Amino acid sequence: MATENPGASVEIEVDASKCTVQFTLGAVLHTVHGSFKVKGGHVRFDPGSGQASGQIVVDVRSGETGDSARDGQMHEAVLESNRFPEAVFSLDHVKGQVLSKGESQITLHGSLRLHGGDHEMTIPATVKVQSDLVTATARFAVPYVEWGMKDPSNLLLRVDKSVKVELAFTGKIRVPGN
Repeated sequence: MATENPGASVEIEVDASKCTVQFTLGAVLHTVHGSFKVKGGHVRFDPGSGQASGQIVVDVRSGETGDSARDGQMHEAVLESNRFPEAVFSLDHVKGQVLSKGESQITLHGSLRLHGGDHEMTIPATVKVQSDLVTATARFAVPYVEWGMKDPSNLLLRVDKSVKVELAFTGKIRVPGN
């Protein structure tokens, strides 16, 4: 991100109330749509080097699809959300230039801790900066079965082995020391 102080790191405090995590799971009979709530997060990065740190924390127990029986199965058998109540994306690098005004395409690199395991991820994102606010959207797939979670498929129901996720967040930008 271009700043008046080259080399200065930029901090973003995530506003959890303005964040959404939507998911889509393909199935033979129909597609399941659902959501999770973001608990909070913060990001710090150096626009010059791309080095970054910080986390975005998702409340796994908040997951819902609109069907209480399916949600119970999802929480108990697949996510084990009582045992693993949070999913945490830890950022370590930002690739691409974030413009100080307008929209930018970047790539986020880091690790997603989900269901007790850490999984390296590279996620394309669209970032829009307007004054001291930043909004970002990212779309990625989570191969939950490959990552050790139970496949809920049975004799009658067949679902994809990967779930599509869309994260949208808003945060306030500040340059440390200003």
